[in-house]
Amino acid sequence: MNRRKFLRHSATAAGLTLAPPLFADPVKTKPLFDISLAEWSLHRALNGGKMTNLDFPQVTKERYGITAVEYVNRFFKDKAKDTAYLSDLKTRCDDLNVSSVLIMVDGEGRIGLASAKERQKVVDNHKKWVEAAKFLGCHSIRVNAHGEGDTDAAKATNTVRGLAALSKFAKAHGINVIVENHGGLSSNGKWLAGVLKEVGMNNCGALPDFGNFHSYDRYLGIKETMPFAKGVSAKSHDFDKEGNETRTDFRKAMKIVLDAGYRGYVGVEYEGKALSEPDGIIATRDLLIKVREELAKDYK
Repeated sequence: MNRRKFLRHSATAAGLTLAPPLFADPVKTKPLFDISLAEWSLHRALNGGKMTNLDFPQVTKERYGITAVEYVNRFFKDKAKDTAYLSDLKTRCDDLNVSSVLIMVDGEGRIGLASAKERQKVVDNHKKWVEAAKFLGCHSIRVNAHGEGDTDAAKATNTVRGLAALSKFAKAHGINVIVENHGGLSSNGKWLAGVLKEVGMNNCGALPDFGNFHSYDRYLGIKETMPFAKGVSAKSHDFDKEGNETRTDFRKAMKIVLDAGYRGYVGVEYEGKALSEPDGIIATRDLLIKVREELAKDYK
């Protein structure tokens, strides 16, 4: 039994529902955007030992019909330099025809520390994930930009320095360094856009997250950061009876995304509790597909 047949047999044995891929028929027009799955959507299953990071590509395709994955480093924290592990993961993706999009990096320190020495340590901590992303075929790593300083301007300056140093290293590997609005000042769209503009490197960008503009107008934040976007995270929590997300108007958000000219991956990131992880992922996926179909007539 070859590896591809083995994977399908394993999925069936595990009781996975085989879903059709979400990509358009090759004879039809390419969709406005493609859909990926953020691994955080399955954090309860992963933390509970119901699946592993190595299972993620197979589960993504064969249960949800999604053929692109966004990893979270905490689920293979000690494997960044393990070439045997990374080779296994890459082979599984290749066998399934699943694309590796990015790695979300947490727990490696604050990229905008005030101390140059300590900031460089954080930059160095991230380098192994740049190399892992390159190995897996990702286009980016996602970092957190929580600056340190006495003022917002000082925090911005230190964050710019950290991002520039890491982006310089990543550029040599053909990898983007992208910042998610992920709490603190990074959830202020104007501040984050200013930081990225100041860095001024074409491989340093944003990962606008629909749900993480805390105490800030999310639609304004998306608009402010989209000029720098190299990914988009469709964060979801709860849904109404019509299948609409109750905190974010996905149609309004996606119009902002598309108006900015973005046509890359939009990641499903379910973080709610009312639905199970599988049901939440499916609800988010289906809403994105519905919105994509509704907006198709307005964009080429």
